[in-house]
Amino acid sequence: MEKNYHVYVLASRSHVLYTGVTRDLMSRVGQHREGKVSSFTAKYRIHRLVYFETFRGVRAAIAREKQIKSWTGEKRAELIQATDSTWVDLAAEWFPSYPRKAGPSASLGMTGFRRGGKEELHNKARAVGTAKAVP
Repeated sequence: MEKNYHVYVLASRSHVLYTGVTRDLMSRVGQHREGKVSSFTAKYRIHRLVYFETFRGVRAAIAREKQIKSWTGEKRAELIQATDSTWVDLAAEWFPSYPRKAGPSASLGMTGFRRGGKEELHNKARAVGTAKAVP
């Protein structure tokens, strides 16, 4: 019996990314959704499967995982974007929908910020010459 290994990328709604490797993709994504395997993915609500690759050997899968992890966030985002520009959850049909976090940020329309949002916003403002101090 041939064993397959999967390199996968999970994302939060704000595009914080997590890259991992597993033999059982469905089970592993389920563990992330339940908060059983990584405090990082639980803390940042990283549970949407947005990319994966399948390998026949564990060494090739681990090498690819290390390669992807060494990339900048921007390069990882480009990898995902190349296969799916909407960042749809590829495992959405495997599990019940993940509940959205209730709180003031959602009601204020602040769910679109990505990692480094304030710094990125400040840099954009500076580029157009309207930089303001961001607390």
